[in-house]
Amino acid sequence: MLANSEQNEALVGLFRKGTRLRYKKNEFIIRPGERLQGVYYINEGLVKAFDITRYGEENLLIVRKDQEIFPLIWAITGQERRVIYQALSPCDVWRISRGQFLTYLKDPSNPLSPLLDMTIEMYRIHSERIINLEYRSVRERLISFLITMCSRFGVETKKSIMINVPLRHQDIASSINATRETTGRELAILVRKGFVTNNQLMITIKDLEALKKLLD
Repeated sequence: MLANSEQNEALVGLFRKGTRLRYKKNEFIIRPGERLQGVYYINEGLVKAFDITRYGEENLLIVRKDQEIFPLIWAITGQERRVIYQALSPCDVWRISRGQFLTYLKDPSNPLSPLLDMTIEMYRIHSERIINLEYRSVRERLISFLITMCSRFGVETKKSIMINVPLRHQDIASSINATRETTGRELAILVRKGFVTNNQLMITIKDLEALKKLLD
């Protein structure tokens, strides 16, 4: 990462001048069709970004975590994308106006390294999603998805790594371009083979290296 602790704190300080908001799990932060009210910084919690397909299904785009900003593309360019944001866990966020955010960006004395770090991370995540779709089988795409989520949200225990995000089969399916039924079936196979466990929407990787070898 390019930013140091002082630069990160300077960015956080900007958002602390704004409005502090708290959301319950599953509460909408930005509703469908709602006019954007500002730029958000996640102090604590998980935020799901998704849109609705023309078939009326949710399409998971990304899960935002603490110390990240959304909607970042709109904040910088002003281009709206009809993305819905919903709390995946209890969330504590700060909100400032887009005008305040742009003033910060245009001031040459303000450090931009934290924002560059976030932009690079967003680019990396979306690049990995594109690469994921190159795999032909649903099982390969599922494994690739789990490995990516493990690197971003993994919490290590003695013998396993828990993906600390509640993941519905529909969320996973939309990310890997598969049906919910096929995704559930392939996940069940990985559970049966002992590679992962799946308990109350929380997936735990039992053998990460073995999963990686399946993609070789």
